[in-house]
Amino acid sequence: MATTRLIPMHASTKHPPPQTIHDRIAYAMNPAKTDHGQWVTTYGCDPAIAAAEMLLTKREYELQNGPERAKASNILLYQIRQAFAPGEITPEKAQQIGYELTMRFTKGKHQFIVATHVDKQHIHTHIIFNSTTMDGVRKFRNFLGSSFALRKISDRLCLEHGVSIIEHPGKAHKHYGKWLGDEKPFSQRDQLRNDIDEALAKKPATFDAFLSDMRTAGYEIKHGKYLAFRKAGQQRFIRLRSLGEANSEDSLRAIIAGVKPLNTQSKRTRALTPESADRVNLLVDIQSKLLAGKGVGYERWAKKFNLKQMAQTLNYLTEHQLLDYNKLDARAREASAQFYALSSEIQSAEARMRKLTDLREQIFHYRKTRDVYIAYRQSGYSKQFYAEHEAEILLHKAAKTAFDAISDRKIPSLTEITAEFDALLAAKKKSYGEYQQARREMQDVLTAKANVDAILGIDRIKPRTEPEHTQ
Repeated sequence: MATTRLIPMHASTKHPPPQTIHDRIAYAMNPAKTDHGQWVTTYGCDPAIAAAEMLLTKREYELQNGPERAKASNILLYQIRQAFAPGEITPEKAQQIGYELTMRFTKGKHQFIVATHVDKQHIHTHIIFNSTTMDGVRKFRNFLGSSFALRKISDRLCLEHGVSIIEHPGKAHKHYGKWLGDEKPFSQRDQLRNDIDEALAKKPATFDAFLSDMRTAGYEIKHGKYLAFRKAGQQRFIRLRSLGEANSEDSLRAIIAGVKPLNTQSKRTRALTPESADRVNLLVDIQSKLLAGKGVGYERWAKKFNLKQMAQTLNYLTEHQLLDYNKLDARAREASAQFYALSSEIQSAEARMRKLTDLREQIFHYRKTRDVYIAYRQSGYSKQFYAEHEAEILLHKAAKTAFDAISDRKIPSLTEITAEFDALLAAKKKSYGEYQQARREMQDVLTAKANVDAILGIDRIKPRTEPEHTQ
């Protein structure tokens, strides 16, 4: 599962903007956290001089819009934090998802760095993008629903890459380092809700009989204006009214009297329900969930859920004529191969588009800083001149280094770069619908096969579930 958070980074009152930008980027790209820089990727800037390039973009914005408008907002950067549950993802995939997330969220208009930290138990990514667009025309608008939009993009990418998502996220913010996904144990209120479900499932004849069952479950009961329960080991009583309307005293009395139907799924259990009405879902590993702290109520729900999914799996296999296991296995391999072939084509096109974008930026920077570098050279490489124009000089050197790295030293024109980029983009858009359909087919057949394997208790060689990815 992945959590996301969008954080504006304001100008510091203690340090000038250049130092603030440098410090923020330096923390994200910390070699001790990114395996000596192995898990760092940039867009629109070079890792070695990312701060200088972002500062130059801000200077361009000030020239085009005036100093007053430039100072109207003190947000220098935005940070996206994306964290994954421990053991669920590799650094390579986290890096890839982070890059794709930022490209879609910023539409490729802002410089950014993606730094995946591997120094904690949970892999997490720090993404920093410039608040100013690369053309220096405008700034990112942190609109009211920006965090929601970011989460929706993240969820879609996670599903595309086979990473689970939080289907019913809460509104409260958690520190990403403390987020534990499904492995987080029940809170005391969750446990009380679950135990209430268990007591009601016994169909007590009276409310007093219900309270007796709760005492048997280990609860001390306090009568007063509001009924409250405390289990052994708890410091404070928990009032029923704090558990929500479904667990209020009036609601429980109505259920026991038969006036109101019983819903044994507690709030926390429903939040974890992966059920979907029209899709085959993976069977729940009930035993592992019980060991993780789930109650008897969860076990009862999971058994019903598994029965339903086995029926849906059988329907899927019948409709697609895959009742023979060898045919099912062959179809799973075929669907996986088809999906990853299309995925590889799209990734190759995106990689080439990134190179073209970088080359276009280098040409733009080279032309823009050429006069400054000539003046620097004519000054006899003056230290004072360098200090005044450090960002422009570094950009010019970086562009020249990039040109020198081209094998045939023949630099294409901006017209040629734009034409190739547009052709690749058109081809990518055309094939994306086929890619989505192939992904859905692969997910369905792999889910059905996994359910069959679980039912039969066999462990066969599975189709490759993810493509090889190189940075």
